[in-house]
Amino acid sequence: MSKKVEVKDKILSKNQKIADELRELFARKKILTVNFVSSPGSGKTSILEKILPDLSKKYKICVIEGDLETENDAERIRKAGIDAYQITTGGACHLEAFGIKKALSNFDIDNIDLLVIENVGNLVCPASFDLGEDFKIVVISTPEGEDKPAKYPSMIRVSDVIVINKIDLAEYMEFDVNKCLEYARKINPRLVEFKTSCKTGEGLKELAEFIDKKIIEKNADTGC
Repeated sequence: MSKKVEVKDKILSKNQKIADELRELFARKKILTVNFVSSPGSGKTSILEKILPDLSKKYKICVIEGDLETENDAERIRKAGIDAYQITTGGACHLEAFGIKKALSNFDIDNIDLLVIENVGNLVCPASFDLGEDFKIVVISTPEGEDKPAKYPSMIRVSDVIVINKIDLAEYMEFDVNKCLEYARKINPRLVEFKTSCKTGEGLKELAEFIDKKIIEKNADTGC
């Protein structure tokens, strides 16, 4: 058991070193970097398809997609008019900082305002791997069950924003939105909350405006 812990610590330590380098790079280049995390099928890609085209009218946006196999999600983002690169992990249930660093060679990093990382659908492993992002957005969809935050507290703890997606289905799924958010707040009271539906458009404008504000703040930061 101790050997497994030692190996894990070494992996996380190596990842953190690269993540810190990436964070410094993103700060220097003033690239707002957002890590979208969720279970499979929560609707992360659909949300990005809805909000990124409007943001791209003001900003240069690039997306790094993470999946075990296929380029499906990257292709969807490209069809929405956004530059995207797909990382296929071949079985790994999370993205790592090294992969993000390598993927950046596919973009002109001197001409990026917003970098979106859509992580592999998993609420466990991605919680442990810093990717140098400014913040994590965790997406929970109503068909998943209102107690999802309680079941996966580690991800809720490291996230900065929670999005309850497929809100149009809440009534049919008997999903108590307030109860779900209550679970989340008990774990992480600083979470910024959004309720969205890609079908009706509810909450998407507000989420896009939040990201827009964060891009402006990043560009105004003179710390680096």
